[in-house]
Amino acid sequence: MNFKRSFRKALLLVAVLTLTASMTACGTKSNTGGGEGPNTPAPSNAVNNKENNTAVQDGDLVPEEGAELLVWESREEVPFTEEIARQFEEKYGVKVKIEEVATTDQVGKLTTDGPSGLGADVIIIPHDHLGNAAASGLILANDVFAEETKKNNTEASIIGATFEGTLYGYPRAAETTALFYNKSLVPEAPKSFEDLIEFGKTFTDKSKKKYALMWEAGNMYFNYPFIASGGGYLYGDNGTNKDDIGLAHEGVAESMKVYQSLAEILPIKSGDINPDIKRGLFGAGDVAMDINGPWEVAGYKDALGDNLAIAPVPTVNGKPAITFSGIKIYTVSSFAKYPNAAKLYAQFATTKEAQLLLNEKIGSVPTNLEALETDQIKNDPIVSGFAEQAKNSEPMPSIPEMANVWAPVNAAMADIWDNKTDPKAAMEKAITQIKDLNNGLAAE
Repeated sequence: MNFKRSFRKALLLVAVLTLTASMTACGTKSNTGGGEGPNTPAPSNAVNNKENNTAVQDGDLVPEEGAELLVWESREEVPFTEEIARQFEEKYGVKVKIEEVATTDQVGKLTTDGPSGLGADVIIIPHDHLGNAAASGLILANDVFAEETKKNNTEASIIGATFEGTLYGYPRAAETTALFYNKSLVPEAPKSFEDLIEFGKTFTDKSKKKYALMWEAGNMYFNYPFIASGGGYLYGDNGTNKDDIGLAHEGVAESMKVYQSLAEILPIKSGDINPDIKRGLFGAGDVAMDINGPWEVAGYKDALGDNLAIAPVPTVNGKPAITFSGIKIYTVSSFAKYPNAAKLYAQFATTKEAQLLLNEKIGSVPTNLEALETDQIKNDPIVSGFAEQAKNSEPMPSIPEMANVWAPVNAAMADIWDNKTDPKAAMEKAITQIKDLNNGLAAE
């Protein structure tokens, strides 16, 4: 199938070049000058940026007089931001205020808070939200530091930080999901979901709140393997064709039945599973496995120590589990009162040293090429586990219409899980709703 072949190329580019660079960085050293859209230099001469009144002295960007910044950060990653903000203030004399806002909520919040002057100056977003933010005029291009950003980061992360040929983002971390497991409960990770279910039959005891596997069963992000491993996809043509939606593609219904069968060892309504509940149970040894991302590494390490391990997500009907891959990026708000200071902060918080600090504090996977070559990253078995899963991952689409996918597909997942609805029927309903949203019609 042409789509699958082309998406597999994107897989190799985004997933392997970014997350496995810690193992094979020699293959990505000088790949940021290929000449295609994402690699075409954005304007880097700040003198031409009259709109933002950018000031450069002796080749360095200078923060505005009296500048102060507001930065939004997810709760899990606040420890990193507190430290990097302290370092930034010490170097530039710019005070930084931090407010907790989930990364997935930041673009929506900026839409309402930005025009009123209440929005953050620097936001952190997953790359799939970039198209919406850029097309809506919410963020400024990464112009002053464009060349430096492209030189220092993986090509895959630059692609993720670029929309329609313009570099907007400052790459901060690469992400995919993998299987966390507690080695004291599961000495060896199951290779297939069938094996996992067999283990679950001996471990799960709802009366004692003990479960073999717990993950966010109603969230498409964590359930993408049950779509993609059956040949499905969100948008065709490498995630750019809003009119080609592959959620009901041949094979998806069968792979979704594997998803549905997991309710046998996780007899809980999808809406009753949330990150806080799951963290508590996994950390206490009452959940043996969790499908999750690198943002949980620090907390899980604290809870389990050397018993924490990472493995690829189990196979689905004998096929590799294909997870989402993504890039988490800083962007500067177009409403920023002090854009110079905001751009300086975004750059400062994504250097080699900053990304290594983020890895140390949170467990994230760097995009900085030099950081990926350090012993801190190369010898980390957790990073290695995510790198292994990255070999079978696909990038989330970043077109604005990606925002229209989440609610319909999450609702379909919940219906399939909670009500045992036929997967094909549920996905066909989701497709209709997505198309209505894409065409500006009210979803039914």
